Amino acid sequence: MFEFPVLVGDIGGTNARFALVPEAGAPPRLLAHVETAGHPHPSAAIRAALAKGGGAAPRSAILAVAARVDGPAVQLTNAHWVIEGERIGRDFGLSRTVIVNDYVPVAAGAANISPGELTQVGPHREGGIKGDQGARLVLGPGTGFGAAALLPVGDRLAIVSTESGHVDFGPSDALEHALWPHLERIEGRITVETLLSGPGLSRLHAALRRMRTGEDGPKIDPAAVTETGLSGEDADAAAALELFAKLLGRVCGDLALTFLATGGVYIGGGIAPRIIDVLHKGGFRAAFEHKPPFVTQMEAIPTSVIAVHDPALSGLAALASHPDLFVYHGQVWEDG
Repeated sequence: MFEFPVLVGDIGGTNARFALVPEAGAPPRLLAHVETAGHPHPSAAIRAALAKGGGAAPRSAILAVAARVDGPAVQLTNAHWVIEGERIGRDFGLSRTVIVNDYVPVAAGAANISPGELTQVGPHREGGIKGDQGARLVLGPGTGFGAAALLPVGDRLAIVSTESGHVDFGPSDALEHALWPHLERIEGRITVETLLSGPGLSRLHAALRRMRTGEDGPKIDPAAVTETGLSGEDADAAAALELFAKLLGRVCGDLALTFLATGGVYIGGGIAPRIIDVLHKGGFRAAFEHKPPFVTQMEAIPTSVIAVHDPALSGLAALASHPDLFVYHGQVWEDG
């Protein structure tokens, strides 16, 4: 059980966001957004956030991190921080510190997400099982690529975090077969995260330009690819965005099949909300549904972009407030 106030934090490769949950059932009160690279370790960032946000001192904490949580010391996948629940607990005099994968709270938040907090992407065929409370899938491209599933088990909800961003990713049509030799490899591999992330968007742009001109050029920042692609200033950037949407649809469909996510697919991360118009064009949904012999089943699964800011913080508040509802993996440290 968590003692309130509870410190909650969403720690990514680029930014860390911290908030306080004053009592069970209360919404999180944002303390601060900080740059991960701007602090030597997480306790320094937490201290700065608490000083900025004010309020009562936390008594326990639950922190979501962009990494595989497989030991008491967790190394961020795309940043230099090592997160240790015991160190943070002792630094701030906490009774309990829990560390979870960053998509665990996003999945928890999907349990009670409202239609007003979602932007539906593409039509879906009505006529699924009435009152379907099947598995729900949450995923998102950002600095990296994260995914988790929310699975109903009796009267509880089990959250399964994954490392699906690190599975191999290959071409599926003539354009992709032509493009693949031009793509940058990471440690000799092309994975889902290699392409479906901020750096991946830059890699897609560079590969399309290289395929068209036969020449290398400077790698373009992901934000610039998005801006010039949406405006039409850069044809390669526009093509990169459309290909990104198609590949994202394919991966969403693959994971929806893996978890039989009849309850819906919810897309988070920092990129999807910025390219919503591209996702609406149809390539995303066509790739999502193209899963013969299960096309009919895929047509009935809705896909949506999460439209709320900091969904992980709300999910962390839910995990702290309703410990008997959710089952999930995490590293737990308790004082004494």
